Amino acid sequence: MDWPHDPDGEQGSEGMRKFDMRIIADKVDEEADFPLDRDEFVAEHGDDPIRINYKRVVPMSEIFEYIEDEEFETILDMHKAVGAAMRAGDFWEYHPKGANPEKKHA
Repeated sequence: MDWPHDPDGEQGSEGMRKFDMRIIADKVDEEADFPLDRDEFVAEHGDDPIRINYKRVVPMSEIFEYIEDEEFETILDMHKAVGAAMRAGDFWEYHPKGANPEKKHA
């Protein structure tokens, strides 16, 4: 895909040091941007690459397709919605279950 910037550059994973939710969180200012309108946020950042793991990069808009909330009051609300979307869209390969979950590395 032709990304608007390098998925592993400073605006992305910073050389695979940051992944998914962290990259998205870095796009907002916790003090100034909330409440945050989902559609405006996706319009501005939807094409940005989000590194999920060492082999998978998706546009941010693909993750936000699984979010129904139209607005986030706080960054915590956004984190919860993004986490639920990551699980609903099966973006994460690791899903802990039971007392001894299978281990898969990012």
